[in-house]
Amino acid sequence: MSYLFYVFILLVVLNLYFRVADYFNIIDKPNERSSHAKPVLRGGGIVFPVGITLWFVWSGFQFPWFFAGLMLISVISFLDDLKQVPFWFRLIFHMAAILLLLMQLELTPWPWWLWALTIFTATGIINAFNFMDGINGITSGYSISALIGLWIVNNYQASFISNDLIYAIILAVALFGFYNFRIRARCFAGDVGAISISFILVFLLIKLILVTANPFYMMFLVVYGIDTSVTIVYRLIRRENIFEAHRNHLYQILANESGISHVKVSIGYVLVQLIINFIIIKSINQLSYIWMILLSVTIIFMLSLFYIFVKTKKHSSLVIRHSSL
Repeated sequence: MSYLFYVFILLVVLNLYFRVADYFNIIDKPNERSSHAKPVLRGGGIVFPVGITLWFVWSGFQFPWFFAGLMLISVISFLDDLKQVPFWFRLIFHMAAILLLLMQLELTPWPWWLWALTIFTATGIINAFNFMDGINGITSGYSISALIGLWIVNNYQASFISNDLIYAIILAVALFGFYNFRIRARCFAGDVGAISISFILVFLLIKLILVTANPFYMMFLVVYGIDTSVTIVYRLIRRENIFEAHRNHLYQILANESGISHVKVSIGYVLVQLIINFIIIKSINQLSYIWMILLSVTIIFMLSLFYIFVKTKKHSSLVIRHSSL
């Protein structure tokens, strides 16, 4: 596969989509959850499934069930970008797509409860990615950080997938990032982008874990995981509807309430996740299973403490500000 030709095709497709989106007014309008003030074209992440489609053809149609699942989940996500689809309806498509993904991985010997647990976990990860897609650069940057970790493992620890697939995804994400990872974004990923890239990452991570029998590679997504999990707990404690739009994620607090630029917050997330990835990669073949558990728990604990510290500090500053008025 010629990567130059591949990038050229994606560039043409993305710019054609910009014209279509502009003509049909496919835009992301600011709402109570938004971290942006002006309308921006939505759905630029369509370049991810398009890129995988090109790879699928050039690879001789490898992983057909995975590809079918990706197309299924991308179509329903793009329809949701055009007009909001009921959550339960989207959830059915998400689970069906994940089922196809697991069929690709040939997990028939698994007991039913492990299938159910995997589908539940994968669905949670995919929707967490969508919830976290709220500021410029965070989806593309964070995805690249996970892909870098996967590439290093694939080349220096355990070969589990063709490098061509990883390169194809990285190039598609980087191209989207060129238009999104900036102060004034040209486009947003939309549901089609956030959902499809998370689906791809879930496939790669599960495949890696199956090959290595090592679940600690899931730490490649721990920053998103902690932000999403602690936010849900925080909202449950406050008896809020966790399915309603909100601005309680850590990245939203940093970008909206603390006034840090979107790009700086996104870079922060990328750097923290990259550091964790390198720690995991360096430790995974040197530490025992017990020590890896302790290391993972320590990282999770420290990230959770940081979230709570920032949230508490911001809440205290708001209380002082209101009391002084």
